[in-house]
Amino acid sequence: MAPLLEIKHVSKFFGGLAANSDVSFDVNEGEIVGLIGPNGAGKTTLFNCIVGYYPPSKGEVIFDGRRMKGLQPDTVCKLGMARTWQKVRPLTNLSVLDNVVVGALRRTNSVHVAREAAREQLRLVGLESKETMLAGALPIGERKKLEVARVLATKPKMLLLDEVMGGLNPAESDEIINLILEIRREGITEMVIEHDMKAIMRLSDRIVVLNSGEKLAEGAPKEIVENPQVIEAYLGAEE
Repeated sequence: MAPLLEIKHVSKFFGGLAANSDVSFDVNEGEIVGLIGPNGAGKTTLFNCIVGYYPPSKGEVIFDGRRMKGLQPDTVCKLGMARTWQKVRPLTNLSVLDNVVVGALRRTNSVHVAREAAREQLRLVGLESKETMLAGALPIGERKKLEVARVLATKPKMLLLDEVMGGLNPAESDEIINLILEIRREGITEMVIEHDMKAIMRLSDRIVVLNSGEKLAEGAPKEIVENPQVIEAYLGAEE
């Protein structure tokens, strides 16, 4: 059975700078794959290449058996792959519910159907009691959950989460970890960018490590944390 997502020799250049260089790996259906690396390693750029915000300079992305070359993000989303952003930007003057309705309208022209789909996602992320609040009034932890709910409302087969635990306290991070695992139980494949190694170890079936835009390592969590190159590049070599 073919992987759900195939990254084949993807490079992305900005002028003379290689943000990604010859990156290749697969994601199988039902997996959670962690993507880690130092700041500036090219993780978010790779996400942008995968979902169509940037066209790869070289290489190709294949999702669900289809080449993504030339497809815009809205088309990629309709095909079943969507992402969150490091900096959450809710529609602050709309209600929590209506923020998620915006995502649900990707799949239906009926506002009534979209509202019911939105409520389903708010229940999943634990925000059903906040649906009438203005999104701008939510604290950061709940804004992160709202971002996830809005993307889930597009009914993705695959979800790319970009530092969804950034800026959260340990209790809030635990809630997000449990949410990511629950999303997988709903049948959605996930890739997760995260700096919290304890979190990524708990979540991931496999981990891909980027460094200076290149793939440094790939393997099971235990293999990655014991890899000397990863320790030096990302975890910090011992003196």
